[in-house]
Amino acid sequence: MRQRQEELRKLFIKNRALLNGHFKLSSGLHSDMYFQAALILQYPKEAVRLAEELAKKIKENNIKVDVVVSPALGGVIIGHEMGRALGVRAIFTERIDSKVSLRRGFFVDKNEKVLVVEDVITTGLSTKEAIDSLKSAGAEALVAVVSLVDRSAGKVDFGVPRFSLLSLEVKSFKEDECPMCKAGSNAVKPGSRK
Repeated sequence: MRQRQEELRKLFIKNRALLNGHFKLSSGLHSDMYFQAALILQYPKEAVRLAEELAKKIKENNIKVDVVVSPALGGVIIGHEMGRALGVRAIFTERIDSKVSLRRGFFVDKNEKVLVVEDVITTGLSTKEAIDSLKSAGAEALVAVVSLVDRSAGKVDFGVPRFSLLSLEVKSFKEDECPMCKAGSNAVKPGSRK
């Protein structure tokens, strides 16, 4: 397990998907470490391999899945590949005017078993918003949450089983408590959400 975690960390570094510096995250928090999973997922063979590894965790735990749902934009590629690996459809939620919802004719039937797939979890906010939007759309059977990276080392609770390929505790700070800001450093925002 520890060896696989180190291999994944090296994969992120090799693909410039793990950066060190001073970053402002989508959550508004500051951190000295930033994960950009899209830089790995741009390579279809890697995306397939990582999704198959995550799907194996679902299968080993006998979790039945009818549909994969991912928050856009970060979770779309890995969510699609998870759908392929599990042999189920894959859809995504979108943020429109600060509200997360299913669009484009996507739906989840009341009794469908839903797996939420994310690229990187820090505070879990995007994942929780996706879960809330699914409940608003009538979904009742959330079965698990999976992610490529869990920056909280398992501390975020979604009320269902959760699995990640790379799990580590990365310190994040409120802007007014950020030691890097206090030292005069300016945070950069490399993510997709402005």
